[in-house]
Amino acid sequence: MTIRVLVVDDQVMVREGFSVLLNAMPDIEVVGEAVNGREAVAKVAVLRPDVVLMDIRMPEMNGIDATREVVAADGDAKVLVLTTFDLDEYVYQALRAGASGFLLKDASARQLADGVRVVAAGEALLAPTVTKRLITEFAKHVESPRMVPLSQVGDLTERETEVLVLIAQGLSNAEIAAHLVVAESTIKTHVSRILVKLGLRDRTQAAVFAYEARLVTPR
Repeated sequence: MTIRVLVVDDQVMVREGFSVLLNAMPDIEVVGEAVNGREAVAKVAVLRPDVVLMDIRMPEMNGIDATREVVAADGDAKVLVLTTFDLDEYVYQALRAGASGFLLKDASARQLADGVRVVAAGEALLAPTVTKRLITEFAKHVESPRMVPLSQVGDLTERETEVLVLIAQGLSNAEIAAHLVVAESTIKTHVSRILVKLGLRDRTQAAVFAYEARLVTPR
């Protein structure tokens, strides 16, 4: 099945570059481009892409506000944040707005395509260790993180809470299974139940939840 992608960036060379790279993949099709968040929101409603590559710093409407509107309007669309990491200070906010992960702007063609495929499948975007590094770094700079009600955390079983903490620490399903000495299929079941109970979209959102619930402390 072809993955439909909308590329959003105010720099024409970036948009065209990503579009060329992605259209070269047999299973990915760029169905449109947008120059700012406002145009992105409008095009998502019309084009119904599976994945939105979203820049953060754009005129008229930034990527954070656009991500929030896209996620609220279309629960099926996954937002992949475009970032330089070292410069962007708003990636953590984008995660809280509903983004499913990160894509570094200097990513290779293979990394770009793999990132789109992973997000389209509903998984965490980057390798767990990279996701951990990104979330941990930006968690340090959030002055007033949203506090999660204890009752919401209490909906999880002890084992589910343990799995959630390990997700936030950057472990993959296979690594969590090895750590807990259980089958990987069992961990997949736990992860699915965690997402359903907490009303989360994917593993990246689960990691953010764990930080905001103070189950994990940034180091």
